[in-house]
Amino acid sequence: MSAELGARVAAAARRMSAQGLAQGKSGNVSARFVDGFLVTPSGHPYDAMEAGDIVHVDARGEPHGARAPSSEWRLHRDIYARRPEAQAIVHTHSPFATTLACLDRGIPAFHYEVAQLGGRDIRCAGYATFGTQELSDLAVEALEARRACLLSHHGAVAFGADVDEALMLAGKVESLARMYWQALQVGEPSLLDDAEMDRVARKFLTYGK
Repeated sequence: MSAELGARVAAAARRMSAQGLAQGKSGNVSARFVDGFLVTPSGHPYDAMEAGDIVHVDARGEPHGARAPSSEWRLHRDIYARRPEAQAIVHTHSPFATTLACLDRGIPAFHYEVAQLGGRDIRCAGYATFGTQELSDLAVEALEARRACLLSHHGAVAFGADVDEALMLAGKVESLARMYWQALQVGEPSLLDDAEMDRVARKFLTYGK
């Protein structure tokens, strides 16, 4: 296992917890590695997580390490298999994103930054028990042409070009979820049209590069 990459995954997990995107032992972080990926372990507190705790899961789904991998390892494996551009994944139970997910409500085009996640909206995947193949299949479907989605009655997932970008995008999902929830306290916000969201999505392809 790459100690350097493992350290980056562990550091991202600690930052995820510190930012309030995951509480206690919930959520998980991974990075693509060789024929599989490195992922945070199951049931291990983030504030004590170090590189040696990170688990290598190969392309067959076989773990290699001192600890068991996150129960959501299938989610990570299948996103990497379907999305070659995904180099790191962050799965959160952040409060506002999870609130919307518990209402089976995705995030529509109420703000132009929704397009930063790849499309005209952020979908909410259907519900399935955590850690199952069914959950992974539903998430991969909701991520079609997107870099993030909500998970019904569960949380959210985002991927990026590295662990820093994946964590940033997970934070962006939570920020947008909070703003959308706040707008809903007043009424249904107006939405940007498809042409504008497509225009903004193209601009985000080169934003900051």
